[in-house]
Amino acid sequence: MAAKRILLLAGDYAEDYETMVPFQTLLAVGHTVHAVCPDKKAGDQVKTAIHDFEGAQTYSEKPGHNFTLNATFAEVKAEDYDALVIPGGRAPEYLRLNPKVLDLVRHFFSANKPVAAVCHGAQILAAAGVLQGRKCSAYPACGPEVREAGGDYADIPVDQAVTQGNLVTAPAWPAHPVWMGQFLKLLGTQITL
Repeated sequence: MAAKRILLLAGDYAEDYETMVPFQTLLAVGHTVHAVCPDKKAGDQVKTAIHDFEGAQTYSEKPGHNFTLNATFAEVKAEDYDALVIPGGRAPEYLRLNPKVLDLVRHFFSANKPVAAVCHGAQILAAAGVLQGRKCSAYPACGPEVREAGGDYADIPVDQAVTQGNLVTAPAWPAHPVWMGQFLKLLGTQITL
């Protein structure tokens, strides 16, 4: 397997686990991962948030870690990357307002490159207009946005993921093992023990 170059879209108040776990997992299996955020450069940090399911009507939020970016958003060229990861949390609310973010996302779909999105990451996919006719899971509160964007919202258990074509999605961080497993398969990553 040739190592892949993967772009990870980070942002302030992205969900901590949904940022850290894919970043570290993909590095651990030998891929290059560039974590970027609009208006920030390599070495800058974004604040993350920890979302948990504690019996309330929605998730709770606590301060997460500061996550250090390792690439500069202004220098990113989508054609230099083999795949894209979109974490959830609150960051997608404002990342989807950035035209370059939306153009990057559209590139990965038009080139049929692997894309992994989790939780509120579907907000970026909806804003980019890439969900028409696609099955997409997300945090349940994003289901209406997936449907309005022409997607087929996959209402699956919180610890599951769904893949259709080049897109693998999951409702939230409890799905990491399945979500990352399906993404690694799309990447052609083979792990031998």
